[in-house]
Amino acid sequence: MNSRIAVPAGLSRRAVLGLGGGAALAGLVGCQTSSKKPSSSSSIAVEQAVIDAAKPYKGSKLGMLAQKQYADSANTAFTNAISAFSKATGTTVTSSTIEGDTGDLVAKTDAAIKAGNARDMAFVDDGRFLAEFHELGDLEDVTDVVEELKKTYGDPAPEAQLNCVFDGKWYGIPYYFIGQGMFARKDWFAEKGIDTKEFYSYEELRDICLEISDPSKKRFGWGMTVNRSGDANGMIEGVINAYGGAMTDNSGRKVKLYSDETIDGVNFLAEIFTSSKYKKMLPPGIESWTDSSNNENWLAGIIGVINNQFSVYADSKSTKNPVYENTQAFIGCTGPATDEPLSAGASQALVIFKGAKNVGLAKVLAGYLMHGSALLGIARDSTGLVLPTWKKVWDSDPFYTNGDPAFKVMRNMQEAPLPHKTTTGYTFPSVPSAGRQAANQSYVLTDMMQRILKGMSVKESVQEAQDVLIKLFEQQGIKQ
Repeated sequence: MNSRIAVPAGLSRRAVLGLGGGAALAGLVGCQTSSKKPSSSSSIAVEQAVIDAAKPYKGSKLGMLAQKQYADSANTAFTNAISAFSKATGTTVTSSTIEGDTGDLVAKTDAAIKAGNARDMAFVDDGRFLAEFHELGDLEDVTDVVEELKKTYGDPAPEAQLNCVFDGKWYGIPYYFIGQGMFARKDWFAEKGIDTKEFYSYEELRDICLEISDPSKKRFGWGMTVNRSGDANGMIEGVINAYGGAMTDNSGRKVKLYSDETIDGVNFLAEIFTSSKYKKMLPPGIESWTDSSNNENWLAGIIGVINNQFSVYADSKSTKNPVYENTQAFIGCTGPATDEPLSAGASQALVIFKGAKNVGLAKVLAGYLMHGSALLGIARDSTGLVLPTWKKVWDSDPFYTNGDPAFKVMRNMQEAPLPHKTTTGYTFPSVPSAGRQAANQSYVLTDMMQRILKGMSVKESVQEAQDVLIKLFEQQGIKQ
């Protein structure tokens, strides 16, 4: 995989080619509840290439902001990786965590940047946060690093290219990929004579969920909440998009939520949660579930279908939960406006903040974390939850190509040409939008559903959500 490449600022040629080290970074985005113990920092090997690249910064300091993960083992693994890097390079790298689901990650970080006391860098979900940070002028241009890495590792995932590039420049270094999809209990399907497929329509899946449900056996088919959570946000938006609606136009800057198509999609969801017909397929307390609840109930073996990142799949495998052998992974559902699921997965991106005091070391650390033995180590530790976001890294080890049947599903999802298009003319994933990312952090869609469950009509609640969206966009300086 060696090639001749130029040296970007702050990063030696040798570092670009060899930045692997042995970082066991478990930045597991999603709802993981792993009990797996990460390696200690003493067992993490840091390659000589990394040490050489960091020599100009020996004795210096760097601060990283880490999006807090749902598994303590993930946070510990990240700390161990940072500790190993610090010891090997003679630098002082400190890390603090911040919650990604509280809705104030961008606001707090922006305030720190503007006050001149922010951390040097961070890793964040590119589709959730980069557009907002960029709109606020908070990110350093990292095009030099990405372009050099592309010469060695090929192109990163289309999803990462969409979310990390603004005005032709890279503001995030694609780090790793996490598949997003749906999971079904194939043994429950089989008992009812239902064949598993590569994907289903939402209405078809709803009816299957009802058929496989049996409260007397603690079996509840539908495992997707509409309560405030990242999983619910994604599920609700996915239904709306499949029905032909969208939060914004294709530019990402004009609010378009209120439409007949959106109302149809929301009606579909509302009926599931309000009609007595579907009551038996809803597990107790689903209306108040958080992001970790569907994981816990899936691993407990009481729900038949969930929408999630691959964290729950990885956890069932690593803990030898019998659910693993009975899991069908599929990439999503279709609707009236789609012939194929609109899933694209998600990537984490390494970003460097404006005003960073140690940009050069930040670039070395980014390279250390994003490929080679560092990525392979965490991919193994996370049972494949963390996978490559760079094309040639996928082919660099048999673990990625043959480690688990679900890896092929994730790679196909990652490498599918984007954007997907609906019959109503919308394209997905949407163009990165500060307004849309602010809306997701404010839980506009879940709040819309909660009003409906409390008795508001679907049309009224969608209209209120539209009004809230417009205000949020205008607060971001995006006139409507």
